[in-house]
Amino acid sequence: MKLDKAVPGGPCWTELGTSALEAAKRFYTNIFGWRPETDPRQEAGGYTIAHLDDAPVAALTPLNQESQPVAWNVSFWVPDADVAAAAVRAEGGDVLLEPMDVFDLGRFAVVTDPGGAALQLWQARSFPGAGLFNAPGSLGWVELMTRDPVAVTAFYTSVFGWTVHASESYTQWGIKGSDFGGMVEMGDKFPHEVPSHWLPYFAVENVDRTAQDCTDAGGTLLMEPTTVGDGRRIAVPRDPQGAMFGLYTAGEE
Repeated sequence: MKLDKAVPGGPCWTELGTSALEAAKRFYTNIFGWRPETDPRQEAGGYTIAHLDDAPVAALTPLNQESQPVAWNVSFWVPDADVAAAAVRAEGGDVLLEPMDVFDLGRFAVVTDPGGAALQLWQARSFPGAGLFNAPGSLGWVELMTRDPVAVTAFYTSVFGWTVHASESYTQWGIKGSDFGGMVEMGDKFPHEVPSHWLPYFAVENVDRTAQDCTDAGGTLLMEPTTVGDGRRIAVPRDPQGAMFGLYTAGEE
């Protein structure tokens, strides 16, 4: 990720909805060295922010309803959540959760793109999002897995103003040319029941070692550590509750 801070239109936060909050705290603390702090207010519903030193880097939260999948979600910073939600609808997406205030922290909505991938809109007030990017244990890349790349490319460039850098093998998203994520077309190798989704990648010092740490802690590997076209090492684990996330080598662009 070429962005080193949250900017309008870019990824600003990632949070895990999990069926076992305490187990998730232990797993990710073991993997990334996070320091989780759970909001004690009853109305916060167990929302837990993970820190590296004093920087917030991600959140863990209990599921809001039984039908909600265990999954990592990605939030994108928008200047006005209500305006952005209206733009989502106008460009063929859907609004699953209408914009709402989250204490004095910001304004929040959950939407889907035309391919069905869910994402979150965040209008920052006192909380701008992650305080660290690209460093080991923090968000370093976001990747859209989709079955409709043409429709979603038009959607994201219109709603967020993203730049698109497409090659034969991979499409990258950017803000004014500073790439922060990519897109993969879900072909026949993906089971039909797997929906389109956003996948956060966390930077680590050593992908192979962290992937082994994941399996030692009870997770599984959906994609073994591998080297991709730019020489970067990546892997995709799944935590013990079933949430997928990516790993990639920190400090490489």
